[in-house]
Amino acid sequence: MKESGTAPLLALLRGVGGLALHLPAHGRGRGLAPELRRLLRQPPGSWDLPELPALGGPLEPQGAVAETQSACAALLGAQRCWFGVNGASGLLQAALLALAPPGSRVLLPRNLHRSLLHACALGAIEPLLFDLPFDPATGLWQPLTPEGLAAVLAAALPLEPRALVLVDPTYQGLAADLPALVAVLRRLAPELPLLVDQAHGDGAALAAEADLVVLSLQKAAGGLAQSAVLLQGSDRVAARDLERTLLWLQTSSPSALLLASSAAAIRQAHSPAGRKQRQRAVGCAERLRSRLQRLGFVLVNNQDPLRLVLNTAALGIHGHEADAWLLEHGVAAELPEPGSLTFCLGLAPPPGLAWRLPRRLVALRAALAGDAAPAFEPPPLPLLGRAELAIGQAWRGPSELVPLEACAGRIAAAPVCPYPPGIPLLIPGERIDASRAAWLARQRCRWPGQIADTVAVVASGRGGR
Repeated sequence: MKESGTAPLLALLRGVGGLALHLPAHGRGRGLAPELRRLLRQPPGSWDLPELPALGGPLEPQGAVAETQSACAALLGAQRCWFGVNGASGLLQAALLALAPPGSRVLLPRNLHRSLLHACALGAIEPLLFDLPFDPATGLWQPLTPEGLAAVLAAALPLEPRALVLVDPTYQGLAADLPALVAVLRRLAPELPLLVDQAHGDGAALAAEADLVVLSLQKAAGGLAQSAVLLQGSDRVAARDLERTLLWLQTSSPSALLLASSAAAIRQAHSPAGRKQRQRAVGCAERLRSRLQRLGFVLVNNQDPLRLVLNTAALGIHGHEADAWLLEHGVAAELPEPGSLTFCLGLAPPPGLAWRLPRRLVALRAALAGDAAPAFEPPPLPLLGRAELAIGQAWRGPSELVPLEACAGRIAAAPVCPYPPGIPLLIPGERIDASRAAWLARQRCRWPGQIADTVAVVASGRGGR
C-alpha cells in the first residue's frame, strides 16, 4: 500500500538518532516527571479528556485543575497560577492585554518575543521599544543594567506607559540582576506593573517581586511542548482582568494531557528527586564545559548551566554553517546565530555527552575554522523607539515591497526579525531611518536568508511617506 503524505512526520516522531541538544528540556522523554511517564504508558488516548466536572479547567473555580493550580501557586510563591496549553506565547499575550487597555502604551525590550508584538496589534496597544546593551564579540543582546533601566524610565515615564516587560533570562541563559532592576523600578515608578517573560527561567522573578511571570515548562522544566504557566505575584494587576484575557485567548477545550504536564513538571522541579535530577544534569554540564575549555573552545559566559553557548565567531565559523555541519554529523543544536550556537543540555543530558559533543566540535573546527570573525556592529537603535503609525494599522493595511537600499524614510509594514526567536529590529509602524536601513544592508551577509533584499513598507499615500 502506498504511504500517505503524513508518513515523514510520523517517522520523525518515532525517533531520531544522534545528539539531541534542543528543546524540550525533557530530552525526548528522559527527563519527564515519573508521574507523567506513568500517565503516558496508559492506553493511548485514555488521558485525552474534555473539561469534565471533576476535572474542570484553568478558568473554572472548582475541579482537579483548580486545586492543582492552587497547589502549584503555593509551591512557586505566587498568589495565583493559571496553566496554559498554547505555550508561553499565549500567556504573554493574555498578560499584556490584561495590563494595557486599547490606546495605552507599554514598555517592551528590543529582545521581546514576537508574541508580544502580536498582542499589541490585537489590543491596539502602542509599544515603546527600549534598547539593550550589545556584545560586539558575539552579536548577542545583553541583560539590562539598573543604570540602563533608570535611563529608559526617565525617557518613558512622561509618556505614561501602563506596564514594563522584561525578558530574563534570555534564550542563551543570560540573566540580569532582577532584584536591582525591581528596586530601580519601584523607586522611579512605584505603581508600574512588571511582567517578566521567564520562558527560559524557573520563576525566580517572583522572589524579585515581579507582578506577573510567565514560564514555559518545556524550556526550563520537564514539561511537554506548549505547557506553560502564568503566575500572579501582586495586586497591581487584578485577577479578574487576567481571567478575562485568558478567556479571550485560551482554547475552550484545553488538553488534559498538557494541563497534567504543567502540574507534573512543577511538582517534579520542587521535589527532592527533581532537585537531584537537576544537580546531575548540572554536573554533566560542568564536565562538558571544562573539557571544551581545555580543548581551546570559547564559550559565552552565562547564568544557566544547562545552556551551553559556543562562540563560533571566535572560530571564524558562522553559527548557521556550524549548525548545518553538525546536523549532518548527528548533532542537533537549539539556536544558531551568526556569532554563536546554543545547545540546550536539558534535565537529562544524552549519555556520554561530555565526550561525544567535544569530539564533534573538534571535527567541526578542523573542517571549517578560519580567522576569527570581525566584531559585530550594534544596530543603530534609539534608547526609546516609537512607531509613527499604529502597529495594527501598519501591519494589516496595504503594503508594497521596496528594495532595501530604497527603504529609508518609509514606514515598515512588517517586522524585520533576523534575531531568533522573532526579535524585531523593525516593527510595523516604525519609520525606517537612513542609518538603520544602511545597517540592514550591511548585515545581509551575516544573516543570509533572514534579511531580504526587499522590505515591506506601508503603501504610498497611506502614511508611507
